[in-house]
Amino acid sequence: MTEKVVIIGGGAAGPKTAAKLRRERSDLKIDLYTQEDIISYSACGLPYFIENIIQDADTLILRTPEDFKKQNIDVHIKQKCLKVDTENQTVTVQDLISNNIYEVHYNILVIATGAIPVMPDIPNIDLKNIYTLRTIQDGINIKQKMLSSKKAVLLGGGYISIEVMEALVQNNIQVTLIEKNHQILKMFDEDFSQRIMDYIIGRNPGQVSILTNEEVVAFSGNENGEVEKIITSSGKEIETDFVVLGTGVRPNTDFLINTDIKLGVNQSIKVDKTLKTSKQGVYAVGDCTDNFNLVTNRYTWVPMGSTANKEGRCAAINIAGGNCTFDGILNSTITKYFDLTISIIGISYRDAIQFGFQPEYAIVTKRDKAGYMPNTGTMTLKLIVDKNTHTILGIQGIGDGDVNQRINAVIPAILSKTKLESFMNLDLPYSPPYSPAIDPVLNAAQIIYQKING
Repeated sequence: MTEKVVIIGGGAAGPKTAAKLRRERSDLKIDLYTQEDIISYSACGLPYFIENIIQDADTLILRTPEDFKKQNIDVHIKQKCLKVDTENQTVTVQDLISNNIYEVHYNILVIATGAIPVMPDIPNIDLKNIYTLRTIQDGINIKQKMLSSKKAVLLGGGYISIEVMEALVQNNIQVTLIEKNHQILKMFDEDFSQRIMDYIIGRNPGQVSILTNEEVVAFSGNENGEVEKIITSSGKEIETDFVVLGTGVRPNTDFLINTDIKLGVNQSIKVDKTLKTSKQGVYAVGDCTDNFNLVTNRYTWVPMGSTANKEGRCAAINIAGGNCTFDGILNSTITKYFDLTISIIGISYRDAIQFGFQPEYAIVTKRDKAGYMPNTGTMTLKLIVDKNTHTILGIQGIGDGDVNQRINAVIPAILSKTKLESFMNLDLPYSPPYSPAIDPVLNAAQIIYQKING
């Protein structure tokens, strides 16, 4: 009898699992169920579609159900998973078109249901023109509204809000960002968050406002049921044509809460290094799973498209009978606001103290090439090292120079627990069009070495 693999979820991890599994094994029956009508798309590209860097939303679709059918993979769209029964190896599914409810049997189950937006408990949040940004249709809706608008409010100060802000500013929208915490981009240390905020406000003075330590307490609408004003905790009333909620996401695992599949951080699915859950024959991948942080050695939850793809590939190899482990993450993130690259790897100085390390840091601002070269950029790096072990805990980088190259140079050093003394003498390639004689990241390491050694 042919073994049947059922995959729930059509974002990044589910389709990746299906495609890789088919390449590994031609004999399996593979069925993928998703409650959306589009699968295998890049949600990370949506802000750039809104900005109009990407003009056609279909460009973000990597594969269609028809493409999968050619690989003998059956994709079932508009089908929502309601319940998983691991004893009887069944999934209860609802057809969102007909509302029929039926059961699907599996031999192997892969849960890849991703994450869903967190909806804050704010009066009148159901007014029209209040959007989340998770699906392609969300991006289309926001872009269409933007083209006939003048003002917008963004709730939340994370990466999505920063990327959407650039898209709106580029399209001449007056933008107000509201963040309830004391800083935006709270994964960064406060000094770097402030530098980023200063750049954002300074680049488009008068067009962008950022309010921290402020919460939205109510939305006010017009006679058509459309949002037209937000009211804040300090009594401010801000007029707007639409609102984009960037208040975070949470694992899409509500249907598992009363099952025997163990959940971890933030109700994410607990998995081992092979992506197996607590139940035999059930795997989980992507934004619905927890992650092992390779710096803190603790489990966390960080939804990232890159992680989802790697986990999907690894799970497929194991289901096919191979041997693959996914050891964990470094919280590696990067984005931009116009010319400013914004990136962090590992943990911040603040978090290092919280997790019991004894951190030391250095901040270096330097050109990314030899100073006499044309078209040089500037970057500011913050390197963090543990004083006890002399190992690197993290790095933050911002600037219009080649920040990404410096950040990437630190990743293998963190993973291999390279000592500071060895790292600061790394033989990084030098040539005036690419770097100063001593690279900025090595400058930072030298400064920390001097601090630690008095």
